[in-house]
Amino acid sequence: MGSLIGHVAPGLGFLVIGLWHLYNNLRLLALKGPSLYKSRPWFPSDRNHGLPRLLELYLIISGCTLAVSMELFISPAKHQPLDSDGTIPSYHLHNFEHSSISLSFIAYALSALALDQWASASHRRIPAQHDVLYFIAALSFAQEFLMFHLHSSDHMGVEGQYHWLLQLVIFVSLSTSILGFGRGNGSFSVAFVRSLSIVFQGVWFVIIGFALWTPGLIPKGCFMHVVDGRTVVGCHGEESLNRAKALVNILFSWILVLLALFAASFYLFIMIVYGNATVKYSAVSEEEDDDEDDIETPKKTYNTCAGTQGFVSNKV
Repeated sequence: MGSLIGHVAPGLGFLVIGLWHLYNNLRLLALKGPSLYKSRPWFPSDRNHGLPRLLELYLIISGCTLAVSMELFISPAKHQPLDSDGTIPSYHLHNFEHSSISLSFIAYALSALALDQWASASHRRIPAQHDVLYFIAALSFAQEFLMFHLHSSDHMGVEGQYHWLLQLVIFVSLSTSILGFGRGNGSFSVAFVRSLSIVFQGVWFVIIGFALWTPGLIPKGCFMHVVDGRTVVGCHGEESLNRAKALVNILFSWILVLLALFAASFYLFIMIVYGNATVKYSAVSEEEDDDEDDIETPKKTYNTCAGTQGFVSNKV
């Protein structure tokens, strides 16, 4: 992860998953309304568009597996991260830390895949299935947060400021995943913030990759140099360092403002596209709705184009 591609690649992964969750949560709100809204820890793809139903889980597993391979086997000069005596050298500790983050997300995706396949094969509902997955997702974000907070690499200076702000965003993802337990998955606000925090993680990872490994983007008074085999950014004096950190803070605040504008615009767009449609859905109990795979199932009609929200039975 200590390179441009090592930050940009996972950043794009977080960005895609975050946008996918944001789209589906807004679509659910538009189709079912706030009273019947219920989020999910992951969202199946639409078979009608020729996409695999479990595409999200496949992307997480494949992307994280590639990240582990890059950290432990492809990037190291010996194509393996161990010393001649079988121990982990200090300059490869960060590779194992980054791999641990990826492994935690692989565990989450495999758990979701196993629960889904078990439910499909047995044709039975698994109680509190989504609560278990929210818990595992929270553990994954907790792992990510702790690894960046307790990183073996000396994340000081400009790089440290980028990673400190990243931890704030990860903490939001962690908190909203915890709030997803139980009745929390019926809160649009929790799911909305969680989706945006994952998007923000992706955007910030991409920015870190370009900002710290592109010579033309290094702040004035700072420079790139190699320390213990890693390319890091150093600064000439305290004044240059403080200026560089302040620029990072300003950039973070600007991205936050742009993300808020994007969220409001995207919300309005989805409400316009789906909010005026007459959508059929299944009226089920809260427990059964937890394990629904489809966002809409024909049984009843929810009409949002009228001035008031109402439910119209299909029975004649």
